[in-house]
Amino acid sequence: MELRAIIVDDEELARKNLMIMLENYCPEIEVIGEAGDIEEAESLIISEKPDVVFLDIRMPSGSEGFDLLERLEDRNFLVVFVTAFKDYAIRAFQTNAVHYILKPIDDEDLRTAVDKLIATKETFTKHPENYDNYFNALQNLADRLVHNKTNNRIAISHTKGVKIVEDDNIAYLEASGNCSMIYFKDETRYLDTRTLKVYEEILNSNKFYRIHKSHIINLDMIKEYVSEDGYTIVLKNGIQLPVARNRVSAFLKTIKGKA
Repeated sequence: MELRAIIVDDEELARKNLMIMLENYCPEIEVIGEAGDIEEAESLIISEKPDVVFLDIRMPSGSEGFDLLERLEDRNFLVVFVTAFKDYAIRAFQTNAVHYILKPIDDEDLRTAVDKLIATKETFTKHPENYDNYFNALQNLADRLVHNKTNNRIAISHTKGVKIVEDDNIAYLEASGNCSMIYFKDETRYLDTRTLKVYEEILNSNKFYRIHKSHIINLDMIKEYVSEDGYTIVLKNGIQLPVARNRVSAFLKTIKGKA
């Protein structure tokens, strides 16, 4: 699959560098335009209708990238945020399941991002209704990074697109190879392409706890802890999950602290 792309960055050298890297490492991406400000970018997106926009984001000094997205009415493209910001910002990107690349751009990171981008585009082509959820996730990201709003919404990338959920509705998560199976209180489940380690980082540590290399639980779902024939917790829905021996002590301190 080939994708038509626009690069938006106020630094001309940054735009040229990304363009050269895409040409060298990502032949599936055809750069059809570039813009140095949001007015030029808005005009380009409306006229060219790209598949993807590589969008520079400036925080906390400005929110031009998000301003651009809010101005557009016809939003049927994907976004790759290009940013020099780390730590909290990266956690926010992961929580919302959006594509991002850190500056200075690494060729392997760029290749990985484009591979994920192509897979997402293929899914969205089959299920275009997912663009609504996708841009809701981008708005959720803007609320966290620009407007400093606290929220507990998480975007899950599953086989048919993107689902946005409240983390309170999650019962527990289970490792599934390099993916995570997410089990909800209503007994539905979704397979996300992110690992359990990623979820351990992005979920609220006051609400979720990794009890085993294969499981993270919602602490509010605990019904009982049993130390007979091993270490086990019983959830309110009756599910029994093992607690790793080396995590028992810290786990008990956590649940006693919440009691």
